[in-house]
Amino acid sequence: MPHRRSPRPLAGVGLMLAAMAILPLIDVIAKKLGQAGMPILIVVWARALFGGMMTLPFALGAEGRRAFHPQRPLHHLARAALLFGATFLFFNALKHLPIADALAIFFVNPLVIVVLSALLLGERVGPRRWAAVAVGFVGTLIIIRPGMVAINPGTLYALGAGVSLGSYFVMTRHIAGAADAMVLTFQTSAIGAALMTLGLPFVWQAPDPLQWLMLAGLGIIATLGHVLITKAYEHGEASLLAPLAFTEIIMATLVGWWFFGDLPDRWTLLGVAILIASAIYISVRERRTKV
Repeated sequence: MPHRRSPRPLAGVGLMLAAMAILPLIDVIAKKLGQAGMPILIVVWARALFGGMMTLPFALGAEGRRAFHPQRPLHHLARAALLFGATFLFFNALKHLPIADALAIFFVNPLVIVVLSALLLGERVGPRRWAAVAVGFVGTLIIIRPGMVAINPGTLYALGAGVSLGSYFVMTRHIAGAADAMVLTFQTSAIGAALMTLGLPFVWQAPDPLQWLMLAGLGIIATLGHVLITKAYEHGEASLLAPLAFTEIIMATLVGWWFFGDLPDRWTLLGVAILIASAIYISVRERRTKV
């Protein structure tokens, strides 16, 4: 079993930023497929299937047949359920909301990570970072504006996805470095694909060639992003890396405008600005405490 790598916070930051730059492309593909009437379960299943196919050769090269036998199967089952549950909820949110709006609400997940990393992983989170988390939560409330506007179903889907993914990231941090990142990614994808295959007979409709290409692209991009995130968590604490996920909003806003002509309203932009400011503060504060 590989030893846990020594922490390299800057490497973790770079890997996390790279992942956040490419992940919004998944949202574009998922939204277009959803608009075409494809059931979300098929989209999420394909994301898991192609992810497993992409990482299988690397997993076999790293551990051989042992890659098919995770050491903690129930733990991996829970991770897969959280990851693909979050994916299913978020893709449903994209059917009701612009990409940037859905992602802005979804970013309750870094707040969940900081809280759970302190409560469950024993990572030290000082009072200033707790204050920044509280400020980020205020930003989330500004985006949602509960009681001021009618609650869109997409809002609830995005919130549920954020909580689920935050929990998944904490579990990832707990086992990061215990096995090769590609092996972990393969095992998660394989378990997720197997779980969702059970539901396919109830929703199946055959994709056309272009849709198959889009589904494959979605799986490849998602898997690459997932590997980058897993490797990032090998080098940095969850409470450091979590705020960097907010940078995905910038790319999401650009692709949402380019492909769908969607732009966030002024309240969403204000909430996002508050979220990003809290994230930057947490990151800078964390770096100073490490010096």
